[in-house]
Amino acid sequence: MAKRKFILALDQGTTSSRAIVFDSNSRIVAVGQREFPQIFPRPGWVEHDPEIIWKTQLATARQALRQANLTASDIAAIGITNQRETTVVWDRDTGKPIANAIVWQDRRTADFCDALKKDKADRLIRRLTGLELDAYFSATKINWLLKHTKGAKAKAKAGRLAFGTIDTWLLWKLTGGRAHKTDVSNASRTMLFNIRTGQWDDRLLELFNIPRSMMPEVANSSGLLTETSTLGGTIPVAGVAGDQQAALFGQCCHRSGMAKCTYGTGCFMLMHTGKKPMPSKNRLLTTVAWQIGGKMEYALEGSVFTAGAVVQWLRDQLGLIKSAPEIERLAKRVPDNGGVHFVPAFTGLGAPHWNPNARATISGLSRGTSDAHIAR
Repeated sequence: MAKRKFILALDQGTTSSRAIVFDSNSRIVAVGQREFPQIFPRPGWVEHDPEIIWKTQLATARQALRQANLTASDIAAIGITNQRETTVVWDRDTGKPIANAIVWQDRRTADFCDALKKDKADRLIRRLTGLELDAYFSATKINWLLKHTKGAKAKAKAGRLAFGTIDTWLLWKLTGGRAHKTDVSNASRTMLFNIRTGQWDDRLLELFNIPRSMMPEVANSSGLLTETSTLGGTIPVAGVAGDQQAALFGQCCHRSGMAKCTYGTGCFMLMHTGKKPMPSKNRLLTTVAWQIGGKMEYALEGSVFTAGAVVQWLRDQLGLIKSAPEIERLAKRVPDNGGVHFVPAFTGLGAPHWNPNARATISGLSRGTSDAHIAR
């Protein structure tokens, strides 16, 4: 049997799904990518259809294999990286989501977070999880779905519902419901995971009224998690990590003090802090970087909720550009910003302010302001 020489990476993002084939020298051989719709039912609410996420991710995987002229038998392993915190709850019996996924940018649970802060729950959460008590994370989203979806509480108590971040949802679909797993980097973004014990914490599950039976098994970020036959042959799934932790690893920030900054839908700076969690004095997040061979490593993170998504907004809502790459040409038409400043707080402000009520603003406009100044 010929040695398998390629890796298939599934990159499930906030605005698109991608699949990338790498050869044994880490060179990109093929890329498949598909955008999918963003759903905005109300101001401050952001949703995705989990079934569309799965369909686009599967389609891009097949597209990349076709483009590289490969089959499942050529793939040594699949790795998954994903938008974090986005919350899917589904019925274990039918495999169907009980509602749309609530996206990490969604702010509908901000009032619930404020009520918990009045009871000083934020101190417990920061101590156990390293996170700020904020609507950004999964716990309040699960709580909201159980409260507002007909019959969900009873099904959850009966053990019929499963929760997962997007990695867990993809693993479930890739295995036909055999694998209900996540890795530590994604688990650490739920506000339900104790980053010191490496376990789901019963105090937090009780605080948010979430049955433990809903929670996925937590695994290493690297190692054999499961196998899939969805692409025409059996392929091991051998790695899972949240997108920003995966970027930290991929940029070779493997030692304490090394940092990276990613500009995507949002903007995220992470610094590797070593084998012990480091509390922040400036309202940064203490999070799990990854776990390999049972050994957990940590990071500090500063999160900006909206960055590259502004380009999509300029294209889809304002119509200033017809495609994302056009923004560079438009911005180059003027030598500077002309005094125009843009704070993209479409879904509140993240670190270090953690203000869910902040809203976006453009200031410094004058009669001479043009679309190019706004783009710049």
